Amino acid sequence: MNRRELINWPNFLSVLRICLTPLFLVMLSAETWYWRSAAFVVFVLAALTDYYDGRLARSANKVTSVGRFLDPLADKILVTSALVAFAWARLVHAWLIVPIIVRDVVITGMRLYGIYRGRQMVTTRLAKWKTAVQFITVVVILFLVGLQELLGQFNREGTLPAEGVQVLINGLMAAVLVLTVLSGFHYLFRASFSFNKS
Repeated sequence: MNRRELINWPNFLSVLRICLTPLFLVMLSAETWYWRSAAFVVFVLAALTDYYDGRLARSANKVTSVGRFLDPLADKILVTSALVAFAWARLVHAWLIVPIIVRDVVITGMRLYGIYRGRQMVTTRLAKWKTAVQFITVVVILFLVGLQELLGQFNREGTLPAEGVQVLINGLMAAVLVLTVLSGFHYLFRASFSFNKS
C-alpha cells in the first residue's frame, strides 16, 4: 500500500467524518438546548463530507481501496451513533434500530472478508440510496427535535405536538429499516454469487 492510497483529501474527509461523530454525540447529549441544537449543524457538516469525499475521489482520480473501505465505514459510524442516541433518548423504538446495526456489522464483516480474499466489495447503488435516506432521516429528526426545543424556549404558548412528532419520526425510521434490510439482502446475494464463482 503506497502513500497515495492513505493520504489524500477524500480519505481525510472520511476520517474527519469519524472524528466529528463524538463531538456530535457530546452536543446531542448536553443539558442545554443550544448545544443540542448545535448538534444538528455538526451532523449536517459531517454528512456533507460524505458527499465531497466521493466527488473529490472521482474528479481527482483518487479512488483507492482504502477509500472504498473507509468511506462507508465512516458513514456507518456516524449514522449508527446518531440512531443509537435517538433510541437511548427514546425518540425512536429500539427494535427499529437493532436490525440496522446488525446489517451494518454484517456488511462490514463481509467487506473485511472480501479484502482478506483479495476481492473488495463495491458499494452498490441501492446502498448509496440507503445511506442518503439515512442521512436525510437523521437530519429531519434532529431538525424536529431542535425546533421543538426552540419553540419550548421562545414560544411557551405552543410547541409541536409530541405524539405527532413521535409518529413521524418512527415512520421515517421504519422506511429506513426497510431500505436498509433490502440493501443488506442485495449485498448478501451479490457476495454469495461472487464467492460461488470463485
